[in-house]
Amino acid sequence: MTTTFRPQPTDMVTALALLTRIPVRATFTRSAESAWAFPLAGLAVGVIAGAVATIAGWFSLGAGLIAGFTLAALVIATGAMHEDGLADCADGFWGGFERTRRLEIMRDSRIGAYGVLALILGLLLRFTALSTLAHEDVIVTTVIASALLSRATIPYVMTLLPHARRDGLSVQTGRPPRAAASLGAVIALALSWLVVGFVPTVVAASAVTATAFCAARIARAKIGGQTGDVLGATQMLTEIAALTVFAAFA
Repeated sequence: MTTTFRPQPTDMVTALALLTRIPVRATFTRSAESAWAFPLAGLAVGVIAGAVATIAGWFSLGAGLIAGFTLAALVIATGAMHEDGLADCADGFWGGFERTRRLEIMRDSRIGAYGVLALILGLLLRFTALSTLAHEDVIVTTVIASALLSRATIPYVMTLLPHARRDGLSVQTGRPPRAAASLGAVIALALSWLVVGFVPTVVAASAVTATAFCAARIARAKIGGQTGDVLGATQMLTEIAALTVFAAFA
C-alpha cells in the first residue's frame, strides 16, 4: 500500500537541523519526508548571509569585504558541511582508481591535494560572484535565491541515485518521495521569482539543473550512487552556478 506524502510543519525544523548549524530541537523520524523543506533551510541561510551583507554595506566596506563577510556567514551557518562534501568528493573521485577505494578516501578525515584545490576554486568562484553582486548592490536578493535553488537539487539527487554505501548520513536520512522533491522545487522557484524576478530565476534554475545532472552522472560513474558528501558537493556546485548566472545579470 502506497503512503500519500503530506508535508508537516515539523519538517522545517528537521531540515534546519540536517542542513544548517542553526540550533533547533528536531526529531528525525521524518528525515526523508522533510526534504521538501530543504529550500526553506536554504532560505534561512540566505537571510542570515543577506543580513550580514546588509550590515557590512551600512559601513561602506566595499564590494570585496562585503562579499567576504557574506561568504563567511554562508560557511558558518552551515558548519562548512557542503564545503567538506566538495573536498571529500574531489579527493575520492580523482584520488582512487576503483569504487571501493574512492569511498574509503571520501570517508578519510584528511584532505588531499584535489580537495584543497576544489575548496580554493569553489571559494574563489563564490567570492568573485558575490563581489560582483555586492558592487551592483543586489547581493542580498541573489544570495537568498541561490541558497533556495541550490538546496532544491538535493532531494532530487537523493531520489534518483541509489545509496553508494550501506551506512552514513545519506542512508540514515533515507530517500525522499518524489512528491517531496517536487514540492521543494516549486517552493524554491516561487520564492526565487519573488526576490529576483522571473527571467533570472528561469535561467539560474536551468543552470542549476544542468549542474546537478552533471554532478549526479559523475557520482554514479565514480561510486555508483550518492552519499552525504555527494549531496554537499552538489549544493556547492549548484550554488556557484546560480551565483554566476545572477552575476551575469547584474
